[in-house]
Amino acid sequence: MKIAIPKETKIKENRVSVTPDTIKDLIKKGFSCTIEKGAGENSYFKDDVYTAAGATVAGSRKELFSNADIILAVNPPSADDIAAMKKEAILISFMYAATHPDLVKACVGAGITAFSVDAIPRISRAQKMDALSSQANLAGYKSVILAADNLGKIFPMLMTAAGTIKPAKVVIMGAGVAGLQAIATAKRLGAIVEVSDIRPETKEQVMSLGGKFIELKGDDTVKMEGGYVTKVSDEFLKKQQELVGKHVADADIVITTALIPGRKAPVLITEDMIKSMRNGSVIVDMAVEQGGNVVGSKMNENVVSPNGVKIIGESNLPALLPLNASDLYAKNISTFLYHLATNEGFKWEMEEEITKGSLIVHKGVAVHPSVKQS
Repeated sequence: MKIAIPKETKIKENRVSVTPDTIKDLIKKGFSCTIEKGAGENSYFKDDVYTAAGATVAGSRKELFSNADIILAVNPPSADDIAAMKKEAILISFMYAATHPDLVKACVGAGITAFSVDAIPRISRAQKMDALSSQANLAGYKSVILAADNLGKIFPMLMTAAGTIKPAKVVIMGAGVAGLQAIATAKRLGAIVEVSDIRPETKEQVMSLGGKFIELKGDDTVKMEGGYVTKVSDEFLKKQQELVGKHVADADIVITTALIPGRKAPVLITEDMIKSMRNGSVIVDMAVEQGGNVVGSKMNENVVSPNGVKIIGESNLPALLPLNASDLYAKNISTFLYHLATNEGFKWEMEEEITKGSLIVHKGVAVHPSVKQS
């Protein structure tokens, strides 16, 4: 089967879906691999390293898409690229299909099959395929580094002849994969870290990393699914904001990580909370691409509030670490591919949990519950 690796075209995207090391493994397993010219340049992989690994370079992007049996990508290609694909070819990438109906429509119209790596069930036997976690881990790390770079003081306590410098205080909202890595990174840099999460079971994880848990008792309005909070009442969010607001007012850095799959990100940091913070404080809104957790945050911009709080709205934190992000993603997506197919074709185990959970469009028919046509 012919695999194609396109150059990513999304703004601020530096990752590539498959690295030269993964190319070697794919070829050993009997697949053939073609890359678009320059596909790995932003991740520090030159074309000649790919060709040395056994890949070929396509003459054009259209040729790449029209000849491929399988497209492996980070972000979904454009509607024009999808239209160029062979009927019944397979696309594997991030899709976030529930919130991108035009993308699903393009796949249906082209008669292709599409799997979304963000829809892979988060179960133990799919851990090596979990691209959401591998990328969120890097994003959590980078969020702290960005915040530190924009903060006008150091993180650790420092005792000098001229006096003692107090440690920075970091408040992290959300103790998922990104939040836990942010806790660990901030602690390594010497900060005092306080963490808010509406899931009480995260308290032990937070404390094991040296963070202080800001505890708010949950209620029956908090709904969970697949490890995510999918529904929270306005009343509960208000209680959370009131409690966390006291800690935010005293923070040097606030990092927000809350996402709800298929929905706009919840607002966690209000205008009044921003007004309560000190001049020179920093907020990193990791949910800015999904609407933002912070009032006034703007995608891919740094905004400074009237009282001097800097709000960072970087939409693609993993892409700022493209070497590691591409390496991890390539391992995720290749493991996923090996689960779905051999070099002779796809297994089409339609009731198997990972296949069923991640299959969005099958041979031109939308099949996933989140997008299924009536």
